[in-house]
Amino acid sequence: MGRLSFGLAVLVSLVVLFLPASGVPSAPPGVDKLVHLGVFALLGATGRWAGVPALPLVLALAGYAGLSEVLQGLLPIGRSGDVLDAVVDCVGVSLGVALHEVLLRRARRS
Repeated sequence: MGRLSFGLAVLVSLVVLFLPASGVPSAPPGVDKLVHLGVFALLGATGRWAGVPALPLVLALAGYAGLSEVLQGLLPIGRSGDVLDAVVDCVGVSLGVALHEVLLRRARRS
């Protein structure tokens, strides 16, 4: 179930990160950062649930965060890359991995 969840999280991230600008709904300022935080927290948590070791997962998702921002600026989808988005992505990964560890510890105590 962990691998399936991680796979679905990756698919969600691809849609969110590479949807053409014309398909992105308008939102109040700051919502974009919350979306980035949530998507990458989901990737971090489900990646750990899938059994991916923490360090390789964090490094791979940090690379994905940076690459996605570069691609947003290069692809003809009407979007632009943002360094702050990549930073927020990395914070999200850290939160997701930490959340997984907290939940795992609680489950072990039960």
